[in-house]
Amino acid sequence: MKIALAGDHAGYELKQSLLAFLQKQNVDVVDLGSDTALVPSDYPDYAEKVAHAILNKEVERGILVCGSGVGVSIAANKFTGIYAGLCHDTYSAHQGVEHDKMNVLCIGARIVGVELAREIVQAFLNANFKNEERFIRRFEKIRAFETNKNP
Repeated sequence: MKIALAGDHAGYELKQSLLAFLQKQNVDVVDLGSDTALVPSDYPDYAEKVAHAILNKEVERGILVCGSGVGVSIAANKFTGIYAGLCHDTYSAHQGVEHDKMNVLCIGARIVGVELAREIVQAFLNANFKNEERFIRRFEKIRAFETNKNP
């Protein structure tokens, strides 16, 4: 699986740690920035980069990191076909993929530590959507929201 990884200045240190962690596991990772914690950067820019990488089929999933994880989650979910979830526990990270077809994991660097973040990422990457009727039905309802912007 090929993964896009990005974060703003507040998520930079955790992003770098996750990059090294994923590379040690031989995960194919595309680092989309930021390149420093020293210069303020805008989280929507990184959400856009990850969203485009997924939508252009350059990667299968994405991981976004900002201070709280909330901003990147909100920004990423503005793109049709992106299903981003803010996860600060392993259960949500795998369940979001299995039940909700989450394709972008959002983490708050100021909320979780490095070790927990690694476990969350591992749970996200190891999960697969369960093609059960109830999950498919629910996901199709969400997709319908994308075409009918005001259901």
